[in-house]
Amino acid sequence: MTFPRQRIAILISGRGSNMMSLVEAARAAEYPAEVVAVIANRPDAAGIPWAAARGIATAIVDHTAYTGRAPFEAALDAALAKIRPDFVCLAGFMRVLTADFVGRWEGRLINIHPSLLPSFKGLHTHQQALAAGVRIAGCTVHFVVPEMDAGPIIAQAAVPVIPGDTADSLAARILLAEHKLYPHALGLVATGHISMQDGQAVVARGPAGLTLASVDNTGQLYAPPLDNPT
Repeated sequence: MTFPRQRIAILISGRGSNMMSLVEAARAAEYPAEVVAVIANRPDAAGIPWAAARGIATAIVDHTAYTGRAPFEAALDAALAKIRPDFVCLAGFMRVLTADFVGRWEGRLINIHPSLLPSFKGLHTHQQALAAGVRIAGCTVHFVVPEMDAGPIIAQAAVPVIPGDTADSLAARILLAEHKLYPHALGLVATGHISMQDGQAVVARGPAGLTLASVDNTGQLYAPPLDNPT
């Protein structure tokens, strides 16, 4: 089944490695979304020249140029209005968004977080996981709601914690999973397999295996499975 390609804007603050994974995934003709713009809140964000070199429209909305969140978000909204995206993906975007902004993009604003939510919200997730002594860590793609890291879950990847792991070694292994999970989750949303309805992530009727899970060749577990058709 073919789907119209959805227009995607990506918000970053730095290198934007997850932005890069989305851009690379969208190069495939069969991928159901296209990245039409990358916007950063920092002028020195390394992901901006990377995206520009690949012919993607870019913009800087420097949060330090505005006196407060409301004026900054008004400028961000104006930049997005010019682009007319169907969905906005946060990829290492290090700004807390207000309820007003999130409400305007309800169901169309997506984030990736480096833990298995609802565990270990906020910052320093890998240190939190190691301190808690968990045996499995991972990452989550979710719809954004006003409460931080509390939105309906779209997809998750589980990554084993290895004896002797440091926060850095665990973060590096989880990042590899993030780079697979985010394009997969966006594909599910872009095709309507998963949507946000009444504050819940709703799975549309479709492939029978959509709510199952798959293990890749590194031992990482993905739910829904990576081989779902998009």
